[in-house]
Amino acid sequence: MTIPTATLLISCPDQKGLVAKIANFIYANGGNIIHADQHTDFAAGLFLTRLEWQLEGFNLPREIIGTAFNAIAQPLQANWQLHFSDAVPRIAIWVSKQDHCLYDLLWRQRSRELNVCIPLIISNHPDLGAIAEQFNIDYHYISIAKDTKQAQEKEQLELLKKCKIDLVVLAKYMQVLSSEFIIQFPAIINIHHSFLPAFAGANPYHRAYDRGVKIIGATAHYATADLDEGPIIEQDVVGVSHRDSVEDLIRKGKDLERVVLARAVRLHLQNRVLVYGNRTVVFE
Repeated sequence: MTIPTATLLISCPDQKGLVAKIANFIYANGGNIIHADQHTDFAAGLFLTRLEWQLEGFNLPREIIGTAFNAIAQPLQANWQLHFSDAVPRIAIWVSKQDHCLYDLLWRQRSRELNVCIPLIISNHPDLGAIAEQFNIDYHYISIAKDTKQAQEKEQLELLKKCKIDLVVLAKYMQVLSSEFIIQFPAIINIHHSFLPAFAGANPYHRAYDRGVKIIGATAHYATADLDEGPIIEQDVVGVSHRDSVEDLIRKGKDLERVVLARAVRLHLQNRVLVYGNRTVVFE
C-alpha cells in the first residue's frame, strides 16, 4: 500500500534561510521528505515552495500539523496550504452540449487514473443526462437565463455545498460565471479552446482559421471574474496547415482539450499548483 503523505504549499516574502527553516520543521518531527521544490520570483520578491513527506513515523498527529506549522509560518508572513494524499477530493463537472471532455474525465476516474469522487454533473442543457445515468452520477439541468441568473447560481452553489464539492471543473461549460459566484466558490478549473491569450472568448477556432494560424492550442486555467484571464495551469499546441478546414481545427482542438484539461485537473489534485497574483508555479 502507498504510504500516506502530507504536502505543504507555501508562498512568502523572500529571505535567507527559508528552505532550512521549513525543512527543519519536517525533519525535527521525524518526517521523511520525498519531494521538495522551490522557486523565487525575484520581481515579486516572493519565495514559493512545495514539500511532501511521508506521514509514517511523523511525530505529529495530522490534526495538529497545521497548528504547529502556523507557529513557523506567521513570523515569515507566509501563506500556506496543507494537504493529505489519502483525502479523496470531490469534484463537480459542469457541461453544456459537448461531451468529449466529460467522457475523458469520467473514464480517467473510472480507470483510477484520477483519484477523485464525482458525485455531481451540472449542465445548462439536458443533452448529456444519459451519460451521467450511465456512470450513476446525479445530473442537474439548470437552464441559465440573463434575468434569472442570480437565482440559478444560488441553486448551483447550494448543490455544491450539499454534495461537499472541493473543485468544479468546467468541461466545456459555455457560460460565464458571475464574479459573485466565483468569490463564494473560487476553486474552479476551466478549459478554453485556444492558446491563451490568443483568441479569448467565443469561436476561437473560426477566428484562428480566418487568421491563417499555423498552430492551435488549448489552455486550462483557474476561473476568475475576468473572462479567460485566470491563472494558467496547463497549455499545449498542435500544428495545422492551409489544407485544414474549420472542422479539422475543431477536431484537432478537441483532442488537445481532453489532454490539457486532464493534466490540469491531475496537477491540481496532486497539490502541485501554487497561485500567486494572476500567475501559477507548477511543481512537477
